Order: sequence, then C-alpha cells, then structure tokens
Amino acid sequence: MAISAASRFKSGVATATKAPTIGAIREKNTMKTSIKLTLAAGAIALTAGMSGSALADIVVTSWGGGYTASQQKAYGASWEAKTGNKINWENYNGGLGEVRAMVEAGNATWDIVDVLPDQIRTGCDEGLFVEIPADRFILDSMGTSLDDDLMVPRPNDCAIPQIFWSYMAFYKTGTFSGEQPDSIADFFDMDKFPGKRGIHTWANALIEMALYADGVAIADIYDVMDTPEGIDRAFAKLDVIKNDVVFWSSGAKPLELVTSGEVTMSLAYNGRIGAAILSEGAPFVPIWDGQVLEEEWLAVIKGSKNMDEAIDFAMHASAPEQQAGQAKWINYGPMRKSGLAIIAANEPWYNTGVNIMEHMPTTDEHMKGGILADPDWWADNGQAVNDRYAAWMAN
Repeated sequence: MAISAASRFKSGVATATKAPTIGAIREKNTMKTSIKLTLAAGAIALTAGMSGSALADIVVTSWGGGYTASQQKAYGASWEAKTGNKINWENYNGGLGEVRAMVEAGNATWDIVDVLPDQIRTGCDEGLFVEIPADRFILDSMGTSLDDDLMVPRPNDCAIPQIFWSYMAFYKTGTFSGEQPDSIADFFDMDKFPGKRGIHTWANALIEMALYADGVAIADIYDVMDTPEGIDRAFAKLDVIKNDVVFWSSGAKPLELVTSGEVTMSLAYNGRIGAAILSEGAPFVPIWDGQVLEEEWLAVIKGSKNMDEAIDFAMHASAPEQQAGQAKWINYGPMRKSGLAIIAANEPWYNTGVNIMEHMPTTDEHMKGGILADPDWWADNGQAVNDRYAAWMAN
C-alpha cells in the first residue's frame, strides 16, 4: 500500500488557514514598454524606459492543507512580492500519472510539483522533470556548496531540496506510571509498557523500526533487510505486538486513538504530533528514538510553459532562508543544514512565539536514533514486503 501522503499533510500546521485549492487563473499581465530614442554623435543610443516587464503566472502543485499553507507563507508570498508574478496553487494525491500525461501530450499545465522520494527518482529517469545543476542554487551565507549543505545527497539533478518528515512513536502524558517509554524498543515492550499499539497499514518504516528495536544497529539495518532472514526477523518482532495492534491509515487517526486511550502508544507522522502540541497544547510525548525519516523534493516539470519563472521560483524556495521560514508554520526539517542553523540561531522561531527546534526531526539530538529511509531499497523490495505485511495483518 502506498504512503498516504495527502493524509499526512492535511492538518500539519498549527495556525495556518486551510490551504486554498486552485484559484482562478489570472491572465498574464503584459506591461507596455516605452522606448525613447536619442540621436547623439551620429549613433543611436537606446534607452529603455520600461514601466515593467512581462509577468507570468506559475502553477505549483502540492499536497494541500497545512503543508501547502506552510509553503505559501514561507516562500510563495515572498517570491510573488519579489518578482510580481503570481502562483496558482493546486492540490493532488501524489503519483506520476498526471505529470506523465502532461509531458507525453506536450501540454504541461503545472510548472512545479512536490514529490516523494520514489517519484523524484522515477520521474527524472523517465525524463518528466528538468535537470538543474547544483551551481544554479542559492548558497548559504558562508558560500557552502549545495552538495555540502544538504543532509542527504541529491538523488539526481532533477531534485530540488525541500524537507524531511518522519514516522515516530508517541504517547499521552499520564498514560504510564513510574518509568516512561523513551525508545522504539519500549514501543515493542508489552511487559514493561502494556496496552494496545497503533500502527499504519503499510510496511514502510515498520520494518526498520522492528529491526532497530530488536538490536540491529542503524548503520546495518538495510544490509539486514537485504536478506530473507532479516525480513523474517522484522516480522518476528512485529509478532510481539500483533495481538494488541490497532491499524490506522488516516493521518489524524493515531492522535484520536491516543487521546481516547484506545491505544497507549501509536506511530504517527511527526508533523501531526507537533501541530497538536504547538497549536492545541495536546499532552503528547514524542519518542524520537527510532524515527524513520522520509525525503520530500520539488521538481520542475519538463515542458513547463513558464520555464524561467519556474526555475527561479525553485531556486528561491530551496534557499536557506526560505527553508528555515517553512518551520515557522510546520515542524518538518529543512534539507539544508544552513536552514536548520538559521532556526537554531533565532529561537523562538515558530509563528506563535515558541521554540520549534525541540519539535524538529533533524536536530543532532533527534538524529542520534534516527533512521534515514532508503527509497531505492523500497523501490526494489516494497511490493513484496507490503504483500507480506498485508497477509500478516489479515492473519
């Protein structure tokens, strides 16, 4: 089963209003140009007294809800103000079907799309996205190269850095007396921390968490997952909680399960947990150990009718200041180290005037027990593992 990305993003921001669906398409506003000719010394000097230049709307397609609202506030509005161009925001549910149809028809009605890690790899391989060399990107204040500033390497030249989000465990304050859970191993410890567990209905992240909880070092997880015995080991660990699991597929559901007490602990998206804490004061306790981090990228669509503007927007959106600005509205981690440094140096950073770093998945402290998901492994093995997981859920 595919990751429910739209579900993940719908309510991931605290005070942002609901992101709009596509607005009315604005007509291109072409400014009149006045040209004054002056003759001097037998030559013609041309002075362009331009009252403006041709403006172009671009269409940026993302996941909607709080996530798109954070993009609009962090870098959409500032790019519009800087250039005079307008952005029309559209929502989609992921996948490459719509992009592929546009490119094959030679009619790209979108310019930029927000994509998951498998999509940026497949889409670039298929020629659906535009390649942008690293030297086009805006550098940080120290002039650090893009490659050195990224927390993970770009998978290809189509990938425009965006954010990290993560799967993680959490519980409600007061659920347990005495010692409190603080590791993914505790999530699987039914004797020490009894009660039901909430887990999602697809295998991504669960396999990694199960192996880490079973004692596999983070650096060795994917080597172990490359063996049949490793997958068997992960499912054996999942068997420990099988009789006490409640499955969820909607991003809001684990928060409801924990709040109601139906489960004592659950896995959830870090943005959902953070938004509930930051905006509503929810008494949730995140467990950062064993979080599994996923990549998020932007891409410029091949055949964009506004190619120059689309690339200019992409460079603006991926700059350190804009990456940091997104964390004013949602607790997803910038891909650029310099973006995270800006946040840390300017706390309280969140839009409500509170510190955000303690809720960010990519701080040094939270990354100590963090597992970076391997999109290539899941691309090669995901179908087989998810088929086995579906059978595991059914039995």
